[in-house]
Amino acid sequence: MHKNLLSCSIFLFLVLAASGCRAQGASSGAALSPEITHRIQNEIRSRYSVPPAVEISISSPESSDVPGYDKVVVTFTHDEKKTTFDFLVSKDRKTLARLEKIDISEDLMSKIDLKGRPVRGGQDAKVTVVNFDDFECPFCARMHATLFPDLLTSYGNKVKVIYKDYPLVEIHPWAMHAAVDANCLGDQNSDAYWDYADYIHANAKAIGGKAPSEAFLNLDKETLELGEKHHVNQEKLKSCVQKSDESAVRASLAEGDKLGVDSTPTIFINGEKISGVIPREEMHAIIDRALADAGDKAPAASAKN
Repeated sequence: MHKNLLSCSIFLFLVLAASGCRAQGASSGAALSPEITHRIQNEIRSRYSVPPAVEISISSPESSDVPGYDKVVVTFTHDEKKTTFDFLVSKDRKTLARLEKIDISEDLMSKIDLKGRPVRGGQDAKVTVVNFDDFECPFCARMHATLFPDLLTSYGNKVKVIYKDYPLVEIHPWAMHAAVDANCLGDQNSDAYWDYADYIHANAKAIGGKAPSEAFLNLDKETLELGEKHHVNQEKLKSCVQKSDESAVRASLAEGDKLGVDSTPTIFINGEKISGVIPREEMHAIIDRALADAGDKAPAASAKN
């Protein structure tokens, strides 16, 4: 599982819960002394192995909803990218806590834009599998091989699979180009998109060549050949490939960030989030549960063996 440098460290902060609410002392919003600020920074950096390149800053305390605690905003900065989290500090300045608020006002799947994305499986399936994918990621290739053809063989039209783009451009130099080419095909023909995804994930090492420029040529060549195979509009496809517009891919990246995606593959199954490669049996168990929740029955066990 790949993670960018900042997210890898910050991800762990989501699991720290508030440790008691009985402390009393300083008035709400009292300033933190330099010594307390330094202690907070050291504790956070040590506990979660925050890399030295990531700067940590602490805001002035404000009143919080938790009795006995003030709120401080902790900002993590790396390469001009900033991530913030709310922490709680006791009024006597002896305890630091993290209480996460989770928005459940909307179904998580409703926050994922699936309009126009190529679909594999049943269009009206009650279970939707959304995979935030990186074409250059070896873990994504393993997950792709687990999903296909097994998932459709086992569940048929009871499940639909949709891929969203999440190329980790910091470590995968041709992943963005691959995603753009995939979308050029997908805009015209869903089957062409999936043929491309199958081929790229199965042949990433050969496609990568010795340099990104070689990979770009290999990707474009495969894209045009698949376009010809599926009888798409060749002029439109060539124009799309040459333009190499990254805007749709970057919009998918931003959407993934808002959903808490920080690694690939990250899969959402009817709103349940799974990070990293999971085995076939675990995938089936999750899908079976999702089908049951949706009032549908999973196929007979013999059909999945």
